[in-house]
Amino acid sequence: MTAPGLPRVFIVDDHGLFRAGVRSEIGDHVDVIGEADDVQPAIRKIGELQPDVVLLDVHLPSGGGQAVVSSVKAEHPEIKFLALSASDAPEDVIAAIRAGARGYVTKTISTRELVDAIRRIADGDAVFSPMLAGFVLDAFSTLPRSEEHTSELQSHH
Repeated sequence: MTAPGLPRVFIVDDHGLFRAGVRSEIGDHVDVIGEADDVQPAIRKIGELQPDVVLLDVHLPSGGGQAVVSSVKAEHPEIKFLALSASDAPEDVIAAIRAGARGYVTKTISTRELVDAIRRIADGDAVFSPMLAGFVLDAFSTLPRSEEHTSELQSHH
C-alpha cells in the first residue's frame, strides 16, 4: 500500500524497460498509477485515472508528447505534466512547455532529483534541468532587456 498524500503519477514512454526502471526507482516515493507507450492510449488512460502528475517522453512513436499534453489539458486542466526526455534540444523543451508541460528534465536525472521534481510539479512549481532553464527563459522572455533599469540603478549612487 502506498501512503496517502503521495503524488499519483502516470508514466508515458515508448520504452517498456525505461518505464519499468522509472517505476521501480520512484515507486517507493510516489504512487505510480499507470503507464502508456503511445499518444492515444496515454490520452485515454490519463483521462480515466486522472493522475496528479504525468511523466512524459516528448518523442512518442505516433508523434510528439505535446499531443498528449494538449489533449489532456483541454479536458483536465488540473493534471500537471513533467516532460522527461533524452533530448535536451531547445525546440523540444519549448514545444513541451508551449503545449502546457510544467517542467522538463532530461533522462540523466538522478532518482532523488526526479522524485523531488515530481513533488514540486505536484505542488504547482515549475521544474527544469539547470542547463535547460536558461534557454527556456530566453525563449519566453518577450521583454527586451531594457537599458533603463541599469541607468536608473546607476543614478542612485
